Amino acid sequence: MGLAKWETVQVNTFDVRGQLPLYVEEAARAAAEAGARKRDAIVDPEALKARQQYIRESLERSLGGFPSSDHPLRPVVTGETKGNGFRVENLIFESRPHVYVTGNFYIPDGRTAPGGAVLLLCGHREQAKHCDEYQTVCHYLVHAGLAVLAIDPVGQGERFGYYDPETGKAEVTSVWEHERVGRQCLTVGDNLARYMLHDAMRAVDYLLTRPEVDPTRIGVTGHSGGGTQTSLMMMADPRIACAAPGGFIMNRPYFRMTGKTQDAEQKWPGFSAMGLDHEDILVAMAPRPVLVLATTYDSVPIEAPRQVVESCRRFWTLHGRSEQLQLFEDADVHRFTIPLVRAAVAFFTRHLLGKSVVPSDGEIHLLEPEELWCTRSGQVIGEREGAHSVRDENRERLSEAAKLRSRPGEAEQRRRGVEWLRERVMYNRHPYPLNPRYYGAGENELLSATRTLWWSQKGIINMGYLFRDQTLQGAKLPVTVAVWEGGIHSLSAHEEWIVKTCQSGRTVLVANLTGVGPLLPYRNQPQDDPHHPFGVLDKHTDELMLLQDSMAALRTYDVLRAVELAAGLDEADGEDLHLYGSGRYALYTGLAALLEPKVRKVRMEDRLESLEEWAGRREYDMTDSLSFLLPGMLRYFDLPEMDGWLRNEGRLDS
Repeated sequence: MGLAKWETVQVNTFDVRGQLPLYVEEAARAAAEAGARKRDAIVDPEALKARQQYIRESLERSLGGFPSSDHPLRPVVTGETKGNGFRVENLIFESRPHVYVTGNFYIPDGRTAPGGAVLLLCGHREQAKHCDEYQTVCHYLVHAGLAVLAIDPVGQGERFGYYDPETGKAEVTSVWEHERVGRQCLTVGDNLARYMLHDAMRAVDYLLTRPEVDPTRIGVTGHSGGGTQTSLMMMADPRIACAAPGGFIMNRPYFRMTGKTQDAEQKWPGFSAMGLDHEDILVAMAPRPVLVLATTYDSVPIEAPRQVVESCRRFWTLHGRSEQLQLFEDADVHRFTIPLVRAAVAFFTRHLLGKSVVPSDGEIHLLEPEELWCTRSGQVIGEREGAHSVRDENRERLSEAAKLRSRPGEAEQRRRGVEWLRERVMYNRHPYPLNPRYYGAGENELLSATRTLWWSQKGIINMGYLFRDQTLQGAKLPVTVAVWEGGIHSLSAHEEWIVKTCQSGRTVLVANLTGVGPLLPYRNQPQDDPHHPFGVLDKHTDELMLLQDSMAALRTYDVLRAVELAAGLDEADGEDLHLYGSGRYALYTGLAALLEPKVRKVRMEDRLESLEEWAGRREYDMTDSLSFLLPGMLRYFDLPEMDGWLRNEGRLDS
């Protein structure tokens, strides 16, 4: 018998593998054009100021709000090192309760009065502030007469969140720590960037306490991931006098051309939907001085920063300061090169010291990394009692969300939860006819199969198989819509269930939702695993989240449309519709059932029991894990609550 012969079908009628990239691109381009029109409408300083306020408020909303800055910093200098012409204080301050930020404060010799200072934010280097690349930046700046504070971002330097003091090792660091915990943060509507940005803002708070620092003359710079943090500061913190973001300023249309994904803190949910792009990072600073640092052979096309800088220059011109926005390029690859460093030093000394100074290369003598450690062991976890990682902070956020969502009582919570879910699933969807197509696919000794294509929405086609018991041909049968990972490519794994369900007198529609089975998008590299973190599916899911959408919302909408298709089949009992989900994708069937009362029963097997439990885990399989996340869902309900609502209605088949 076997269903394997139906697993390898290809869809030749439409380019279904190219549809998701095209759908995302068209939606993203429309959002970018809407944002450009808003920027084009800015013709005077008052309108510019209003846009800047909108940018700050929108960013805060996108990241899940900013943590409170009321907590005392409690700075401690743990050591001091003398350099040639400067000294370095190794310090720790508490940005939030039990969150310890490690940093090096470089002070030029002879600094007797408040002067200019630069906050250096490190990119994705495991050693962060004490690696050669970022030490070099600090040395050039301090030799030029600037005070410098370099801090470790979460997951880097002395702040590994998955560090085990017993073994002296960390499970993951840097990018992989950011991605692991960053996905979990999404469940409560947060973004990892809220924590990294807040640490940087508290670093400015610390600088304001230092007698060596003039509060009106604080600059910020960083490259790559540090360029991301610098950009966040440019939008969020008006205390920054000037900024030199490196290796990050581009815009979304150019970045999508690269086929790449970004790190967790670089993807801000809803940012594109709000009409914002990298141009707005610069707009937020106008008319304060900005030097964009770029390398000609970066992974992001150099045309991107060139275009963004030129398109934004007019916002400085509104204030008569067009020369205050500049671009400096170095013909190199993605790194904070010495020419970039020297350009940044000239920029900061001009605007923070009133004179352009660039030290000679011969003055730069780096320190040993251990000389810059703020802890004895090299890590705050295990050494500072009760030290929190972002994972700990997110668990607290999970607990807060659970208390808040249950406060109104079950009935009101259900009303709010379903209302929110409907808004997310239906966001930016427009009525579109199903226009189904049916193709005979064959039969075996037990079942007949019909291949089916239909439109889920404009630009998105879904497809699947209709299976029926051969002895029931011509009968009007109830329908069960089935959803699982792999879709029709995984028929053999679900053969027993399909046969049993058909023999019970039901038609089974095995649905391939967007990006599933034969609808899987083209891969950038044929050997790549499309479901792997940073793979092609993550790329499109990231872009959907920037557009206030998600793969989970899109696929839940697909399920609703599959139910609509099933209800309209000629040989279907539209009054007896069931949903069946298996594995992680079973979530979509439960969410669809909440929104569609026509669904009489829903059965979910081998599904996550609780999103809150998953979001609190120390370890989990990141493969395809973005696909089942609706950012912010845990502010409204968790899966046990969804199950309870369906059970109370008599629709949960357990």
